[in-house]
Amino acid sequence: MRHFPAFLDLVGRPVLLLGEGEALAAKAALMRAAGAVLRDAAGFEEALLEGCALAVASGASEADLRALHAACVRRGIPVNVVDRPELCSFITPAIVTRDGITIGISTGGAAPVLARLIRQKIEAVLPPLLGRVAALGRTFQQAVRARLPALPARRVFMERALTGPAAELALAGRQDEAEAAFAALLDSAESVPRGFVQLVGAGPGAADLLTLRALRALGEADVIVHDRLVSAEVLDLARRDARRIFVGKKRALHCIPQEGINTLLVELAREGLRVVRLKGGDPFVFGRGGEEAQALAAAGIPFEVVPGVTAALGCAAQAGIPLTHRDAAQMLTFVTGHTRDGVLDLDFAALARARQTLAVYMGLTTLPALRDGLAREGYDLATPAALIERGGSPRQRELRGSLSEVVARAPSWAGDGPILLLLGEAVALGALPAAQETAARAKSAI
Repeated sequence: MRHFPAFLDLVGRPVLLLGEGEALAAKAALMRAAGAVLRDAAGFEEALLEGCALAVASGASEADLRALHAACVRRGIPVNVVDRPELCSFITPAIVTRDGITIGISTGGAAPVLARLIRQKIEAVLPPLLGRVAALGRTFQQAVRARLPALPARRVFMERALTGPAAELALAGRQDEAEAAFAALLDSAESVPRGFVQLVGAGPGAADLLTLRALRALGEADVIVHDRLVSAEVLDLARRDARRIFVGKKRALHCIPQEGINTLLVELAREGLRVVRLKGGDPFVFGRGGEEAQALAAAGIPFEVVPGVTAALGCAAQAGIPLTHRDAAQMLTFVTGHTRDGVLDLDFAALARARQTLAVYMGLTTLPALRDGLAREGYDLATPAALIERGGSPRQRELRGSLSEVVARAPSWAGDGPILLLLGEAVALGALPAAQETAARAKSAI
């Protein structure tokens, strides 16, 4: 983030406008609307900066523009010289306003036209009377604080109030009815909210593979309990003030044992918090989400499961490998390569059946045992295989070959990312690299 977004209170404060022209007039209109006291000047003298909250310039001489910038830097006064990023300590964003609601959009000065295009899209979807909803919050702000002194309780109430009937009435311009509905809802509000847990699948790593429900959960969470496989890009979509608790596991290394995670979820919910248990992939596919759901149910904690794109789907899609194919695979089997008591306890006879695709999770260290177990049941070790690391993310990479070749090369090839094995005749029917590159170029051009 090149620039820190902030909203300045300019009411009654002097702002220096240096120069002339349409661009400066447009900036002046914005400053005037914000309540600033404008100080116009055609030429620069440092005394003009006395008491100023900020300075804006356009259409002045080069010497005056540079002198203004230097003086503002010395005095710590924010300065903006239109279309001269090197002479700016702040930039003005494209702005969307709705009667008390202000949205600023910035590209860091790189593409102001793009910021304006984004503004147009936002303008098109925001209701004209959205500011009336904000007015509800302002009208009842003190009453809500008095009725609900605890922050979690206030947050839960406001989310309910500003998306319910009171908000709909405000958007329809029926403000008196909206205020009555808001007051009635406040009278029935609980001072201590009931905790709630969402077991959320974060998908294979790419933020744009999250479901809309998962995105909404991240925006509402008070606490996020997350695994090692959850990417930074996904975590960045969460509410900025949400508490983050890392409980990651890596092979035999456990930051917190599963029983401890179960207890943590229950304790956080009992504090009245909205908790998101964020897992890579899908919570119910080798993610121990079932164990956590059982623990929550036993403790009487309300919860829901938000599914995610599991690793096999993300890996296969990005690699162009069909998991089923009428000419090669009529079955798809998800397998864990994780050992129990040091033994790979799998039904190798079932896994060795023809015309199926195997998706083996967490199986890097047990690849030789998997190969040997399948071989004992007559499985062809020349069967096409693909090891996929960091599948479904921008850093996905693949190792392809026969099962015997992949097992032999895996130790020197593998990095530190999560790895999935896809095995079966369908693996050989995947998209050709050239076709994948064409698709990638088309996506980047969108």
